Amino acid sequence: MSGAEVTDLSAGGPRPAVAGPDSDELRTLLLSRIHDVPDYPRPGVVFKDITPLLADPAAFGALTDALAALCRAYRADKVVGLEARGFILAAPVAVSAGVGFVPVRKAGKLPGATLRQAYDLEYGTAEIELHADALRPGDRVLVIDDVLATGGTAEASLHLIRRAGAEVAGVAVLLELGFLDGRQRLQASLDGAPLEALTTV
Repeated sequence: MSGAEVTDLSAGGPRPAVAGPDSDELRTLLLSRIHDVPDYPRPGVVFKDITPLLADPAAFGALTDALAALCRAYRADKVVGLEARGFILAAPVAVSAGVGFVPVRKAGKLPGATLRQAYDLEYGTAEIELHADALRPGDRVLVIDDVLATGGTAEASLHLIRRAGAEVAGVAVLLELGFLDGRQRLQASLDGAPLEALTTV
């Protein structure tokens, strides 16, 4: 898959896009814009900060193009963005790919009738929701998030999508933290659907 042209505002004009979502050039660009913040939010944790990437129009454009290419390749009708940074990534992808955007939020944040799914955390549980009428039977849905860590939220979102009668087209993330085994946790819930990570550490 080849990317479209993106505009590099700092250079004053268009530049050739970084190649598709599986390219080394894209991975290098994205990783160069993700900053490590040590001891955040607690000592011993290295937080992966994507805000420098979002502030760079060329990098953010290349990321959006790559995710939109996956959306088209997997014939998605809707994209689901997971709270909260998944919203930032998924919304422009939906616009670029010409499909609908559906937010999956923490419980209690959406008005009206919702479907709710609980999932396990290291200590305790959490719940996420989507609007009960946001997806229709037969919809093909691509889940988008910034980071795949332990996989709990993504796994819960797959259950919600199927409970709504829709089909999981795949899961796409900017960054996979491979050492946390989220991919392994998701395998059964993916049920053969693809999991795409644009970068992995």
